[in-house]
Amino acid sequence: MRLLAAALAFQTRLPVARGTAFDAKTVARSARWFPLVGALLGGIYAAAARLLSPVLPAAVAAVLLTALDAALTGALHLDGLADSADGFGGGRTREDVLRIMRDHAIGTYGAVALLLALALRIAALDALIARGHALPAVFLAPVLGRWTLVLLGATRPYARPPEQDGTGAPARWMGRTELAIATVIAASAAAAFGWRGAAALLFAAAAALVWGWHSTRRIGGITGDTLGAAAVLAESAVLLVFVG
Repeated sequence: MRLLAAALAFQTRLPVARGTAFDAKTVARSARWFPLVGALLGGIYAAAARLLSPVLPAAVAAVLLTALDAALTGALHLDGLADSADGFGGGRTREDVLRIMRDHAIGTYGAVALLLALALRIAALDALIARGHALPAVFLAPVLGRWTLVLLGATRPYARPPEQDGTGAPARWMGRTELAIATVIAASAAAAFGWRGAAALLFAAAAALVWGWHSTRRIGGITGDTLGAAAVLAESAVLLVFVG
């Protein structure tokens, strides 16, 4: 239960384990439950979609679902996407990229990345809600998005010294146990939705692994920001599979 509480506290703004401090190794071990946290969030989003879609235009419901996601997660992964876009877009050397990502001010690349990611999410949700097919996608996207955090954390090197990146530092202690448990949860959730679920799993993994490869090539590994970006890319891939 302590590991699940740590996963909830790290990945959401839900009032769980408030005032409890979890060290980086505990958070790393809790990563096995990240897809389960995603399932909880996905259940909330699916319930909200079911309530909103009959009474509001699809586009309005899509915006509200996106706002709900940002509120429940503190826009944690979107922040990572923006910082990664600024760093990779504006940095020429490895040191430049890492330095820019540490600056929390949003630059042009970060702003464009955020706008595109949010526009894609809202447009995809709009189309899914209009067709009456939103529930599987809004449930599965956060599950697989959080699974890719464990996938990269357990398989990619870490780019910073441990003292320089508190948010991403737990990734250096994620291992095979965390990845195995997280993969079982994510694969089980995907299997519940047939071939589209399987395709979503594959596309989410592909998006994350390509991004992880690029991060390793540019800066020698992953950081908390690049993990956040990977989750956004994976969730976008899931939504596109269900829209297609």
